[in-house]
Amino acid sequence: MLLGAKQYPLFTITLMVLASLTVTNISSAQSTNEEAIEEVVTKGTRLKGTATAVIEERKNQAFVVDILGADQISRTGDSDAASALRRVTGLTLVDGKFIYVRGLGERYSSTSLNSAAVPSPDPTRNVIPLDLFPADIIESLSVQKSYSPSMSASFGGGNVDIRLKSIPTQEVFNISLGTGYNADNGSNGLTYKGGDSDWRGKDDGSRAAPALILQRWENKQFLDNLDPDFARDIFISVKRSYDPLAESIGPDGSFNLTYGNSYDITDKWRIGFLLANAYSNKTRVTQQYELQQADRIGDEIELVRFFDDISATETTVQYSNLFTFGVDYNRNHQLDYSLIVLSDTRDEIREQFGNTENLSVGENLRIRDVVVEYEERRMFTNQLKGKHTFPEYDFIGFDWRYSLGRSLRNAPGNFESRFIIEDANLDSIFDINSEISLTNAPTAARYSFQNLNDRLENFGYNFSYPMSIENWEMEFKFGADFVTKSRTAQNRRFDINTRAFANAEILQGNTFSSIFSDEVLLNAQQTGSAVIRDTTIAGDDYVAGQKVDAYYVEGDFFYKNQWRLSGGVRFEDFRQVVAPFDPRTGKFDLTENGLEELAFSESDFYPALALTYMLGDAMQFRGSIGQTVVRPDLREVSSATYIDPLTGFPIAGTPGVKTTSIINLDLRWEWYREAGNNISVGLFYKDMDNPIESVQSPAQDGPPLIRIANAESGFVYGLEMEFLQGLDIMGDGVWDNLFASGNITLSDSQIVLDRQSIVELTGVSAAITNTKRRLTGHSQFVANLQLGFDSDNGEHSASFVYNVFGERILIPGIDGFADSFEQPFHSFDTVYKYYPNFNTTITVKLQNLLDQEKRLEFEDVLLRSETRGRELSLSFKYNFK
Repeated sequence: MLLGAKQYPLFTITLMVLASLTVTNISSAQSTNEEAIEEVVTKGTRLKGTATAVIEERKNQAFVVDILGADQISRTGDSDAASALRRVTGLTLVDGKFIYVRGLGERYSSTSLNSAAVPSPDPTRNVIPLDLFPADIIESLSVQKSYSPSMSASFGGGNVDIRLKSIPTQEVFNISLGTGYNADNGSNGLTYKGGDSDWRGKDDGSRAAPALILQRWENKQFLDNLDPDFARDIFISVKRSYDPLAESIGPDGSFNLTYGNSYDITDKWRIGFLLANAYSNKTRVTQQYELQQADRIGDEIELVRFFDDISATETTVQYSNLFTFGVDYNRNHQLDYSLIVLSDTRDEIREQFGNTENLSVGENLRIRDVVVEYEERRMFTNQLKGKHTFPEYDFIGFDWRYSLGRSLRNAPGNFESRFIIEDANLDSIFDINSEISLTNAPTAARYSFQNLNDRLENFGYNFSYPMSIENWEMEFKFGADFVTKSRTAQNRRFDINTRAFANAEILQGNTFSSIFSDEVLLNAQQTGSAVIRDTTIAGDDYVAGQKVDAYYVEGDFFYKNQWRLSGGVRFEDFRQVVAPFDPRTGKFDLTENGLEELAFSESDFYPALALTYMLGDAMQFRGSIGQTVVRPDLREVSSATYIDPLTGFPIAGTPGVKTTSIINLDLRWEWYREAGNNISVGLFYKDMDNPIESVQSPAQDGPPLIRIANAESGFVYGLEMEFLQGLDIMGDGVWDNLFASGNITLSDSQIVLDRQSIVELTGVSAAITNTKRRLTGHSQFVANLQLGFDSDNGEHSASFVYNVFGERILIPGIDGFADSFEQPFHSFDTVYKYYPNFNTTITVKLQNLLDQEKRLEFEDVLLRSETRGRELSLSFKYNFK
């Protein structure tokens, strides 16, 4: 924690403000079939065995749902929920963490865990980074694309429900070990002197701000106008060993252990449990390029500020723990408790060389930046749920759930420093003959420390009552959902002022720790200014609170098992407050309108209707319409500025951003055939009023500022097709063991922006290049293809998997510059599994075989690139039962 206990009353203040709004909101999770999808091991049809169970659930849903089962995830070799979901029709993966559904950004998608809302450990987004959930604990992934009243009305592209493994029907005990290597790791990577417990994904305290600094921050003294000698003494206590070191990179490693069982206590009582643990340690070496600023001179584009040589090494340590315990009485009453603990630590060091407008090759100068980013993300969730059926009362059903979760993000080790390289012999080659020194500036280096805490409580229930009248089968539902969320975010930073030293010669050298060794600091002559400058500003800290109370009614009507009409209405009462405050005073950073502008509330009804026509048991036609909203994230309505990890650009929230209203239309044809073969074709259309978008503000110094604003209107429409087909239809017996599956989405979108409205909302110039353009993050096509093989004897299976998305806007253009597009990424992977006996599985995965790199471009100019490298991994799994 950056701040002490004295700051915690801010939680109370936030919730008091919420309570004063007298509003409520509900986010009821969709009613789903929560029966476990068991892994099926049969000769020749491993995928179809589980695909049939998944398809049956999808077929029986009233609204459009796509479901990915555990075995399907295993076939494609995906390691977490995020990478697995890109296989679902119309979904694209951004930054390895966030899912875009039907071309709509992550703010237009929602995520639930076992149908319950959970907190997010990402300070820049309100959604959950899906890479937190390892594939080993996932039972299935459900993506509902058409809105139903039993789910949250905050619905744009769709809702992703991550269903974790549940209590087994019989004893389960397995262990797996894995290793892997990336081809780009062949040369030495970079490292630095971290902490003794880095392998655990937990800092040992060496990166944290020293106690003396923490005490001053807690006492609101900060590091302003310090006595030079005192500032030097503080600096001596700060970690300075962030210098890049060349090191050979070893292989990745992973470990998984699962044990569970269930027991019949009596003929009516049954209990069971499941314990699943996973650990992985992975390192990636990449080469990158980054353009920060360009000028247009006539028809030419001149690069002004860029890094054309970036070497980066990133290590991620993840572990997960899942414990589930359940009780069942007479098959009519089930009670389950789950504890989920997830941890993800990212440690990256970058050494980057480039030019600025003042330091360029033409002046025989280059810059060298050393950047370290270290963050720990944790999520802890307790879930308790019950499912009850009362046969004696006409089979009335009552389901309920309670979830209490916390997410934490601790980033104690963010560091950056800048060196100047001078071409001493004027040969235009910056090599060992060049002179290098730390820049002589008030901002020669920066330390930053960040902390975020989210707490989310969710309670919901649902009553269902079935009825039968002649040719009609009916079910009526009534439910409610209550969400209470609070967040505190704390940011501190200070810069190193090298002008505090009279002799600039001490700055010569290429390592920060040797330039500022204890001996140098104690003996260096000072100018009278302090070496430490506190650069924490008002708005760096904020508190936020959110309450949602919701109630819904829903009916499901079957007529002669041929027509199905489902629908209802949801009432949501929503209130939210986001209050930035000045860390130096502890007072809220209020606008002219005070708390009124920081608080937001709304309540409304959100209806939905779905009609299904069943042409026999195999074919059906669906249509649905629903009205929903998308509300701005907590950070997006705060006036504070934060860095977007996706683009590296600063983003400023905008108080007063409006809610987006959406009308959702879906049509779909589905044909479910023998042996799991199926095909579906769907059309969708979404009409949006006041869509929330990103706009770029002209840059003053450094990267451009991105602002959150509303467009006037927008729409997105498209076609989706999905299929699974055994190739035995080709005849000749050669094809009997092969199957093909895949999906493709073709879509388009448009938003209309009004420059004057954006200026009035954001208060900054809006020299937008294109007032009509596609939605940020929207790809016009997404394709997934898979060719699978299962041997007759059941000992071998293989999959060849291809994924690609169309170019998508990540940064909207201004001042005549075109929008910046992330270029298509062609992913081709292969997975081979060998089953030497019923208990053993050996898996070999080859990923990114095309050796694609991530690229961001505008007007054929490279804005950013990053290599990915080919990956090879091997795992061994043994089932003891």
